[in-house]
Amino acid sequence: MTEPHLRRRRVTDLDGCVAGLREVHRVDGYPLNWPADPHRWLREPHPARAWVAVDADATVVGHVAVHRVPGPANGPLARPTAEVARLFVIPAARGLALGSALLARARQWASARGTDLVLEVASGSTAAAALYERTGWRCTGTSTAPWTAPDGGPVSLRHYTLRGDGGPAIAARRRASSAAASLSSGGSNTSTS
Repeated sequence: MTEPHLRRRRVTDLDGCVAGLREVHRVDGYPLNWPADPHRWLREPHPARAWVAVDADATVVGHVAVHRVPGPANGPLARPTAEVARLFVIPAARGLALGSALLARARQWASARGTDLVLEVASGSTAAAALYERTGWRCTGTSTAPWTAPDGGPVSLRHYTLRGDGGPAIAARRRASSAAASLSSGGSNTSTS
């Protein structure tokens, strides 16, 4: 397989996304419950952005989306947050670091907007969890999903987060501020993040 490239998802990509997702579901059981309308499942909630990895024949071999997370009812989130969702790479395209590349594309998007990223993964998805941890995500806890497994049993979820750096301009201001704080504190710099 030639090296796939990443681009924004188009409406015309949805049939190819569903075909790839069907193969991933058959091999890996993702998504855990096959959606009644997979086209709609990929489109909703309305993503802030979605990308695909396509091969030389324009076949979709991978996908990822980010969805903005609304603030809590009692006020806004401390920082803008988006959820990474619908990440998959078809079995034939694995070993090309496409999962990492798709996550990096989502990270670039978030970084340019000063947005933190979160995601959930079923606890049994050890390969997915390893990918997230390898690419800098931090597990922040677990919960029971509000939906059930195909057999009707509960599903344990692992929650991950990745702090957006706010893009080059914000990162540069943070470095300058940190350096000034370090000078004024005699070289001591404590981070709480």
